[in-house]
Amino acid sequence: MARPPPFKRLAKTPVTTSKLARVVLWMVGALLSFSVMAVSIRELSRGGMSIFEILAIRSGVALLVLLVLLALRPELRLLTRPHRLGLHALRNCVHYAAQFAWALSLTMLPLAMVFALEFTMPAWTALLAIWLLAEKMTPSRIGVVVFGLIGVLVILRPGIADFNPGAVLVLLAAFGYAITMITTKKLTSTETTFAIIFWMAVIQFPLSLIGSDPSKFVHMHISHILPAIGVGVAGLTSHYCLSNAFRAGDATLVVPLDFMRIPLIAVVGWAFYNESLDIFVLIGALIIIAGVLWNLRSEHARAH
Repeated sequence: MARPPPFKRLAKTPVTTSKLARVVLWMVGALLSFSVMAVSIRELSRGGMSIFEILAIRSGVALLVLLVLLALRPELRLLTRPHRLGLHALRNCVHYAAQFAWALSLTMLPLAMVFALEFTMPAWTALLAIWLLAEKMTPSRIGVVVFGLIGVLVILRPGIADFNPGAVLVLLAAFGYAITMITTKKLTSTETTFAIIFWMAVIQFPLSLIGSDPSKFVHMHISHILPAIGVGVAGLTSHYCLSNAFRAGDATLVVPLDFMRIPLIAVVGWAFYNESLDIFVLIGALIIIAGVLWNLRSEHARAH
């Protein structure tokens, strides 16, 4: 799932009651969207649809919305012109693979474990930024990697708990999302945000169709309609709400609220799928979060 680039210098925003309220409201929308998307993917999978077909629905809805916007506002067409099509292709192929792994893991693991392991993405991003963006290694960036590794070990408990290959899928997805963050950072120097989103839909939609069965879209069962709408709409609203939350307040305010996804999805998994509330998942998630918050506060201090 793509997020705003973690190394973008954000202007300092005074926290007032109205700003805090806007951030909280946008984050409530983002948290609900992420949860709806996760549940929709699981329901579509249980209903017989493949991951290719689920991602085709998600990309197809996004592409349809963007094309409608282009038809209504012709001036947006100038914003879609790519200057680095090769980098767009690399970004979206990696992002698609990460989405595929993440979506597949939702069918194999408890929802809370998927969301907890996904938060190792900032650790991968910190490492890749040092290599690819020539960012400096700092104590907090070392810390986010170390805390992330410890948190993963607590969650997975190798040698104690039964190993589930779905955990490897989530970690690979997090690594793929980190590469996506780095390439997005590079693209923002020459491309508009609209162009990045537009080419994401244009490239990823046909990738999904390659492995899809067209008859499943034509003869979609009535039970698939609601989760199909959920995965398509939530895929858009999650990014929209998260982006607006970052616009309304500093990252040091937004990101801690984003971590509420873990307890929220744990409750959803317990209520809808009878998944147990694993204390080790929550402890491991807290360790990962501690590293991310340390690095976030350090980056914020360096920016100001």
